[in-house]
Amino acid sequence: MFTAFSVYVGVGSVAGLLAGLLGVGGGLVIVPMLSFCLVWVEGVPESQVMHLAVATSMASIMFTAVSSAWSHHQRGAVVWPVARRLGLGTLLGTLTGTCVAARLSSGALRVFFVVFLFYVAGQMLSDRKPKPSRAFPAWPGMVGVGAGIGAISSLVGIGGGTLSVPFMIWCNLPVHRAIGTSAAVGFPIALGGTLGWLYQGSRLPATDLPRLALGFVYLPALAGIVLASVLTAPFGAKLAHRLPVARLKRVFAVLLLATGARMLWSVLARWLG
Repeated sequence: MFTAFSVYVGVGSVAGLLAGLLGVGGGLVIVPMLSFCLVWVEGVPESQVMHLAVATSMASIMFTAVSSAWSHHQRGAVVWPVARRLGLGTLLGTLTGTCVAARLSSGALRVFFVVFLFYVAGQMLSDRKPKPSRAFPAWPGMVGVGAGIGAISSLVGIGGGTLSVPFMIWCNLPVHRAIGTSAAVGFPIALGGTLGWLYQGSRLPATDLPRLALGFVYLPALAGIVLASVLTAPFGAKLAHRLPVARLKRVFAVLLLATGARMLWSVLARWLG
């Protein structure tokens, strides 16, 4: 058990460092690393590994989102009316998304995650930023956009910043305020996703999940990841002011592509073998 917990601390350390250094969501790191660790360290069946990885990632984001949102709020970077409207939609979207995700096979979830990795990597390599071109839609439109962001986030175990920040910039919100508001929106995404995954996991027989799982959330991994990521994220943020972050993002994008290709190959090998 100690060896397994040490592995999860390592996963959290890497996730926190990269989140602080590159501004990427921890889920992009946690989900693939955790999916490998659960198989190699814990011997979790392939049929449940992606569900556990995505759910545990969402649960860990609940803790980091509060800290991040509070930090941005103190700097006046959170636009709360926008956060509330998007947040309502994301909460509904994540609850719905987990219902869909729980019915997908682990292989299908893995493929969806790989496609999302490729999308994020492409965004980083091209460094494309949407041109501000319009105002925010009325509140029904905001709730609808939030629901879409929440649904996708619940399928891949992220806090939604990869989707919500470009949307807010497109709606003429300055970059630093878009990032701060996205941090606040991350909490309802993580909360809705976690509640949904807990409920969906609770419907399974206890023998189908690891002994220390609460629903689909694997508690030892959650504890190790949260403990380490909270400590290493500030260190990563400090490094961001000293290192060539733009170049590091390109390197990280290549690593995401390699990770995605490795995950896709594992799925194809099972389907073809």
